[in-house]
Amino acid sequence: MYKFSLLLSSFILFSGCTAQNGVENKSLVLNDQNKADSIGRIVTETDARVLVIFQDKNGHYWFGGGDQGVYRYDGKSLVLYTKEDGLCSTGILGIQEDKLGNIFFDTSEGVCKFDGQGFTTLEIINNNVSPNEWKLEPDDLWFRIGWDNKGPFRYDGQFLYQLEFPKTDQEDIFYSAYPNVSYNPYGIYSYYKDSKGSVWFGTSSLGVCRFDGESVRWLYEKHLTDTPSGGSFGIRSIIEDADGYFWFCNTRYRYEILPDSPDTAGAGLINYRKESGVAISEANMDADFPYFMSIVEDDAGDLWMATYEEGVWRNTGKELIHYPVKDGETDVLLFSIFKDNQGVLWLGSHNAGAFKFDGNKFKKFKA
Repeated sequence: MYKFSLLLSSFILFSGCTAQNGVENKSLVLNDQNKADSIGRIVTETDARVLVIFQDKNGHYWFGGGDQGVYRYDGKSLVLYTKEDGLCSTGILGIQEDKLGNIFFDTSEGVCKFDGQGFTTLEIINNNVSPNEWKLEPDDLWFRIGWDNKGPFRYDGQFLYQLEFPKTDQEDIFYSAYPNVSYNPYGIYSYYKDSKGSVWFGTSSLGVCRFDGESVRWLYEKHLTDTPSGGSFGIRSIIEDADGYFWFCNTRYRYEILPDSPDTAGAGLINYRKESGVAISEANMDADFPYFMSIVEDDAGDLWMATYEEGVWRNTGKELIHYPVKDGETDVLLFSIFKDNQGVLWLGSHNAGAFKFDGNKFKKFKA
């Protein structure tokens, strides 16, 4: 069921990405409808593949990840932007907004910035200093640009720095087991900013990495990266719940992050304690743990978790409630779940477009 290869679905979005706080710049042309529509073309529907969904502060929805380009929906018209309009890549992995209202697209070929008039591609600072430019400022944006880099990219509003993870001991263990592997085990599958402002990164094979502004630390447990059936999943989802506990990929355990100890700090590890999580049924506590592509928290504090091929699970803290997702008779292959500015839940999929929750079930979005 969960025999994922490390290269399956090699996209991920920032499961906890939201628009940054700040005073809205009224001069931005994002508010000028005529200029915003001077490029792109109106279409009637999105691609079948809509991997990522985002709503900006103006209320416009963005849909990306398909073969054509990125779509913007203002409630009336659906506009498609393509490479001909300046979009650097159709391989969109994530969408963010800065405090001025600029929209950024994390793609497999670079970071595209949309200012309402057009697209520009951010230049990467890649020199001897760049890999060590680990800083944590409230307005920084983080990107991954593909899935095979040895670290994230940090944008400070002026420069885009390519960083490098410090080595973890798990690297040697991994290469001893897979000496001829062709991909980078540090490749980023997910990233998330927690309530304290720390940034977390889920890697393909080396577990979870956290940067708290002072140090970069690691957390690895085999069951998070590899499924019981033997497939490799990687850290595709990270979230902190309303009580401050962290959940990674499945609900087998929840994690309490503790202050550094001399032993963990010296080893470059995260100090934590784990507790039993939530299973589908008490009769199958050891087996019934779906693996999740993406997780969000709703306005009531429940966690909503999207699987690849088994719909959505709602974690109330006491039980898991299942919501199948179908397109007619076809099972929908999910990639992401997103909560919009009104608290409404959306799903991005590989094969059936976008879906919106109506309070009872997820229905296919139609412009």
